[in-house]
Amino acid sequence: MQKKLTVTIDEEVYDGLRTVIGPGKISRFIEDLVRPHVIKKDMYAAYETMGADHVRETEALEWSEGTIGDVNHEEG
Repeated sequence: MQKKLTVTIDEEVYDGLRTVIGPGKISRFIEDLVRPHVIKKDMYAAYETMGADHVRETEALEWSEGTIGDVNHEEG
């Protein structure tokens, strides 16, 4: 079921949405942007997708292990 929502935005942003996204497609565009931030099951699916990206995970692991040395040498 869909619900109607009234949102007030700057005229320049509205014009940009109509130009780039197109009239009649703005609601779907905004819903697709907002959904992962408010629906947890989509957030979990996004984490699974990120975890399945082996190149990204390898780079993230290398980065995190590279910062361990920084912690040991912090001045405080």
